[in-house]
Amino acid sequence: MRYLLIAALTLCWMIVGTDSQAQLRQGYTLGDVVVNFSLKNVDGKSVSLGDFRSQRGVIIVFTSNHCPFSNAYEERLMALNQKFVQQGFSVVAIMSSDQTAYADDTFEQMKERAKAKNYSFPYLLDDTQTVARAFGASRTPQVFVLNQANGQFVLEYTGAIDDNPQDQAEVQRQYVDEAVSNLLAGRPVQSPITKPVGCAIKWKQ
Repeated sequence: MRYLLIAALTLCWMIVGTDSQAQLRQGYTLGDVVVNFSLKNVDGKSVSLGDFRSQRGVIIVFTSNHCPFSNAYEERLMALNQKFVQQGFSVVAIMSSDQTAYADDTFEQMKERAKAKNYSFPYLLDDTQTVARAFGASRTPQVFVLNQANGQFVLEYTGAIDDNPQDQAEVQRQYVDEAVSNLLAGRPVQSPITKPVGCAIKWKQ
């Protein structure tokens, strides 16, 4: 099963290619204040960025049901939330891909996956893709770590979750873990930009 997953991830990587530097520069850049947004959660309620102003920060993850990279990182995302939510950094997952492109990405499928996997964090639908465009997201999964200061959320890290999507046991750098740990300790993020590896977000025409 592990080898099938690795093969699927490799094939997906060959198809989606790599991000250009121009793509990585779109949207928010390090140090930018992120504008508040509000999206529908899988429980039917609206969740906004402002709901987290009492916390230290937020780990925004653009993801999707259909992408093998997102599926490979699912357990790691839940582990990140479990580790940091009590320290003031919550994971917030956002699905921004065109739902008509993949049956797995419909809102109903989002609800089913969140229930089946027992997500402990919000899973939001960005149906208009406005939030993904504002962030400059291009891949799933792609992470944006926001640090809260004086009621504003500032972008401190953007990129990959870690350095090995194929095999968690072979991970050498846990980028998001390192970024959040640095922020909690009052230190600057050592590697604030990494290249996201995953499936391309399918944009609406």
